[in-house]
Amino acid sequence: MSTSRSRSVSVLEDEELRLPRPPGVIRRFWARHPVLADVLIALFCLTASLVPATSFRVSGVLAALATPLAVLIACALLLRRRRWPVAAFVAAWAASATYLLESVPVGGPLVLVTAYSLAVYRSARACWTGLAIGLSSLTLLAFALSSLGAISFVIAINAVIGELVMGLIGALIGINVGNRKRYLEAVIDRSRQLLVERDQHARLAAASERERIAREMHDIVSHSLTVVVALSEGAAATADRDRARAASTAAAATARSALTEMRSMLGVLRDGGTDAPLAPLEPASPAETVAAAQRAGFTASLTVRGEPDAPPALRFAIGRIVQEGVTNAMRHAPGTSAIEVRIDHDSDPIVIEIANDGATGRASEGGFGLRGLAERAGLLGGTVVSSPVGQGGWMLHAELPHPDGAALTTTVADEVSAAQTTRTSTEGIPS
Repeated sequence: MSTSRSRSVSVLEDEELRLPRPPGVIRRFWARHPVLADVLIALFCLTASLVPATSFRVSGVLAALATPLAVLIACALLLRRRRWPVAAFVAAWAASATYLLESVPVGGPLVLVTAYSLAVYRSARACWTGLAIGLSSLTLLAFALSSLGAISFVIAINAVIGELVMGLIGALIGINVGNRKRYLEAVIDRSRQLLVERDQHARLAAASERERIAREMHDIVSHSLTVVVALSEGAAATADRDRARAASTAAAATARSALTEMRSMLGVLRDGGTDAPLAPLEPASPAETVAAAQRAGFTASLTVRGEPDAPPALRFAIGRIVQEGVTNAMRHAPGTSAIEVRIDHDSDPIVIEIANDGATGRASEGGFGLRGLAERAGLLGGTVVSSPVGQGGWMLHAELPHPDGAALTTTVADEVSAAQTTRTSTEGIPS
């Protein structure tokens, strides 16, 4: 089961890579039928090596059996030359050594084929090393036998030169084919790695985009529903019809504004174009947030120091921080007597503080709002801290660095580009 799955995955990867077909009908045939190719090569080498070795007179029964046996073993190992190229190469040189026992100079293609296999399925260095060792061993053996008078000098010199030529031909062809094979394998492997990395980057970008959308949706829904709930409770609690009507009207306006903003975001998600806006056109206004809290019956105040001339990305972050702080105060401290919002644009870094009293218990560590604020501030190089102060008080303290113009522009451009890339890269990824 796992084998079929791995094969199907490999086929899908190859189709995704769009690998070219091997050139030539013969090469494609050998590539599809490697076992048949090895059998035919082994039979050819057996015929070309065994027939000359058994056609001439040899001296002694041992010599008559040594050459055919060595040739048979070497040809049998050719069937496994792709996995055992070194063993096949050694057996070929052993068969070449037995040729020295013949009465006339003979040889075969075993060294050529095994040198080629060693270069293709091992390395060029292994091929040259093996060729040097084999040729040196054969030369020493041939001239040792010749000096002892066991064989003639002609047989010795012909055996050495013949195997040298065969080995060089096989090595040169094998090194050329092997280097090209290893180069293509490296290119294909790198392409597969790039394919995997592309999918990983697409998934990471999609996850980042989902986090951004979740953060925006939380800010919109949480604040608006908190205000609507407070206004609705106030309308239900008062006996004054005019005040109840005003509270209901304010709740409807708040809900309508949240619906408009949510529709705008949903439109961004459904629009496949890359020119769709990636954030609300206008940042959340701290003054509007405080006014909404006042309409809900809370005593809220806003103090702004300096001119709010920050770029849109920074103003948007400030507005969301104020919105989250005021919403938390309204939700978790319904009995608060005052919500104070202070924004200092003149300080370095910019300081945003939302303080309230009437807090009970501890803040939730797993809240999405504070986590989203920390992520939003982190994108701009700032920090957000929410902690109790004094007796029953609570403060949300945020610091955002003043932008350097070019640096903030680059940050915003990178975030927009990453979000656009997310939509483009994840079009083909199933949900």
